[in-house]
Amino acid sequence: MKQPTQEKRSLPRVGVLALMLEAYEPIFPGITAQQTAYVREVLDSLSSAAEFRFESLALNRAEIERMTAQYNREGLDGILILLCSYSQGQYLVRAMQENRLPLALALIQPDETVGDDFEELELTVNQGIHGSQDNANALLRAGIPCAYYAGSRFDGKLLTFVSDFGAAAQTVRRMKTMRIGIIGKLAGMGDVVTDDMAVYRKLGPEFIYDSIGAVTKCVEQVSDEAVAERVKQEQEIFTVDPKMPPERHAYAVKLYLGLKRYVEENGYAGYTAHFEEFGADGRYTQLPLLAASNLLADGYGYAAEGDASCAAMVAGMRTLCGIANFSEMYMMDLKRDAILLCHAGEGNWKTCRKDQKPFLMDRVFNEGGLSNPPTPIFAPDAGRASLISIVHLGGERFRLVVSHGTLPEQPVLRKIDMPYIFFQPDSGAAKLAERWLEAGGTHHETVVYGDHRARIRLFAQLLGVEYLEL
Repeated sequence: MKQPTQEKRSLPRVGVLALMLEAYEPIFPGITAQQTAYVREVLDSLSSAAEFRFESLALNRAEIERMTAQYNREGLDGILILLCSYSQGQYLVRAMQENRLPLALALIQPDETVGDDFEELELTVNQGIHGSQDNANALLRAGIPCAYYAGSRFDGKLLTFVSDFGAAAQTVRRMKTMRIGIIGKLAGMGDVVTDDMAVYRKLGPEFIYDSIGAVTKCVEQVSDEAVAERVKQEQEIFTVDPKMPPERHAYAVKLYLGLKRYVEENGYAGYTAHFEEFGADGRYTQLPLLAASNLLADGYGYAAEGDASCAAMVAGMRTLCGIANFSEMYMMDLKRDAILLCHAGEGNWKTCRKDQKPFLMDRVFNEGGLSNPPTPIFAPDAGRASLISIVHLGGERFRLVVSHGTLPEQPVLRKIDMPYIFFQPDSGAAKLAERWLEAGGTHHETVVYGDHRARIRLFAQLLGVEYLEL
């Protein structure tokens, strides 16, 4: 099964706390150098997962606190703890109370079986298990969250864990600096309403409310030359509807370039716009459906109707999983045991099936009372996917509602003038719908492609929110 191409992201930067008891060096001269070489060997095997910071073993409380403070000053994405022998859990607590970075502890060993010729040195360098237990217990009782791995360092599972942890830590860190622009909200839509300060404190993103004038100013600054150049590019990206008037396509492109300027100049990771704002303003002749689709393809977060939380999750999942989309559940298809996802006409066209170009349609669309908005029409390749909703439960309690499932070969819907996705949840369509209601899942969802179950769960754990898999 093909999947949308995952967009390249920078490797997460992870600091390493390799812990060992300093009292072992006089007993086993050379053990510090031996275990330092072991850690470097491990990190070399994990170089595709993260960019690591490691200078030396941390042999006492002072060194643990110094290294942790340094990793925080450098603004790394996370910290990976390795036990190179026993090390006291108490010595980790003060450092972690001052730490702001996500944590993981990997219980691995230089040797993976007990040799019949082992002496005390071999047992000492392989005894990370009880040091890990001491440190994990100390973290738990201090209320400090940490992700854990125990197992082989050779079978690929450690690499997967560190890769997932690094991506989750990087996403959590980026959420803390994320800014989301908001242009209006659909009145009465309840599940998009949150406490903005609770979102800011717990999840990280800052919500910024702008007027339609902020977008208009950016649109007016777009040059005719820039529009013409982009139109030419889109004639390669899309199969353009032959009925599309060139001036209509050009206007849609101008809206896109203006909205792109708007998010870029403000440093936004994403935005949400309620389409009635454009119709009510009086200066627009078209809804920016192509603009939203292009910005999703550019890697920005987006959600409709003022749903800033969903826009933030789309931006976050792009970092976590490489590519993401916005949609909503439109109807149950009980015959196919699937749910049809689509929205007004926005969608990340980079998720289009690989043997076709998305079709840019001269679409009749009456919402907003404006003229036909050029709309990308496409469906994805078959493969695995997940639906994600962030739910505000009140106070600083949030729940990440997640459904994993399969994208079947997409049937052709000849008269549906929107990007669409048939999603077959592992739990079954009706059961998912029922459980989604019980969980308070929102009606806007983030769509991610591929099997990212472990890293999505890690993301929720590191963010400190409830993870509910339906």
